Amino acid sequence: MTVVQEKSTERRVVANVLRGSVGNLIEWYDWYAYTAFSIYFAAAFFPKGDQTAQLLNTAAVFAVGFLMRPLGGWLLGRYADRHGRRAALTLSVTLMALGSLIIALTPSYASIGVVAPVLLVLARLLRGLSVGGEYATSATYLSEVASPARRGFYSSFQYVTLTAGQLVALGVQIVLQQFLSKAEMTSWGWRIAFVIGATGAIIVMWLRRGMDESENFEKQKDNPQKGTFKALLRHPKECLLVVGLTLGGTVAFYTYTTYLQKFMVNTSKIDAATVSWINFAALLVFVVLQPVAGALSDRIGRRPLLLGFGVLGTLATVPLLSALAKTSEAFPAFLLMLGGLVIVTGYTSINAIVKAELFPTNIRALGVGLPYALTVAIFGGTAEYVALWFKQAGHESVFFYYVAGCVLISLLVYGFMRETSKDSVLDRD
Repeated sequence: MTVVQEKSTERRVVANVLRGSVGNLIEWYDWYAYTAFSIYFAAAFFPKGDQTAQLLNTAAVFAVGFLMRPLGGWLLGRYADRHGRRAALTLSVTLMALGSLIIALTPSYASIGVVAPVLLVLARLLRGLSVGGEYATSATYLSEVASPARRGFYSSFQYVTLTAGQLVALGVQIVLQQFLSKAEMTSWGWRIAFVIGATGAIIVMWLRRGMDESENFEKQKDNPQKGTFKALLRHPKECLLVVGLTLGGTVAFYTYTTYLQKFMVNTSKIDAATVSWINFAALLVFVVLQPVAGALSDRIGRRPLLLGFGVLGTLATVPLLSALAKTSEAFPAFLLMLGGLVIVTGYTSINAIVKAELFPTNIRALGVGLPYALTVAIFGGTAEYVALWFKQAGHESVFFYYVAGCVLISLLVYGFMRETSKDSVLDRD
């Protein structure tokens, strides 16, 4: 291949990664808008009560959305393996748009009673179905279109855009906080965020029509075993490995990101507007770290980064969260949150490519998506609820040890797994 051809191919890779990533950003913006604005809309969907009780209700609905992720990982993962990555990615963002519109347009509990939380649950079910499929298909697509020597770098953009979606949600929240009073935010301002998400999804549907299908899928499109559960069952070890890889990472990620916003307001007693800025600044640094760590994994392998996360996550989680619980100043809180995010980068930056490197093309999306979504539904989606439950019971610090214990389990898996970058199934397809 000539230098000109190599540059042209690399430009095509970048274009496909960007198209897929922008869609991923909107998907995760919609997902995280729920957590970013739940402080404001909790009272709109549930009866009056103390703040912790209302947050528990919204956290429970958040967890319900996670219960749909295994179904999304199965249905959309199967769809991606049978009909293509591009088609599945377009379908997932359509489902997410519908869920956002339902939340944006649903009247309050005071107006329609119990129908309001029922519609909120319905919206979360649609969003869970969508995100369950988005993760699997996005991880598969980015790994398949990436240049072999830069798979870690390009696949890291899954968490770049995933976190960027959260940043955009926080950015929208910060802007609205500058122009609307707390009463206006609680009354109707929070609905603007979900209208933005639905509008962005329409744009993404158009952008994803221009994506190239991956060559790996094109080679396997006539395979009669593509996307079948029977074919997946031939890889039990890999499925269990995905569960072990994910357990500690997903609990730590949702603790250090989505839950910390409520933790700093509800436990540290930091003003909600200040917390938004802390989250925004810390997550901005986190975004920059993802491709750096991904590129590093292309040089030294995936396992060293996973082992680093496992060791530091096990040892540092309790001290970090204990210190944050006693912190009421913005800058120390920022540093503590950033410390947690630096640790979890060892998992987030490469977890997608590690899982994709385990499975053959004909079941890659299903193999990545289903065991991952099951683990996230059981552990990641319930992390916030478990934390708030311990707080309400008066034993909040027990949650800190729960997170560290989950990371320790994954550390044991990292210690015994093979180096996937040296023996990737992607290279055999």
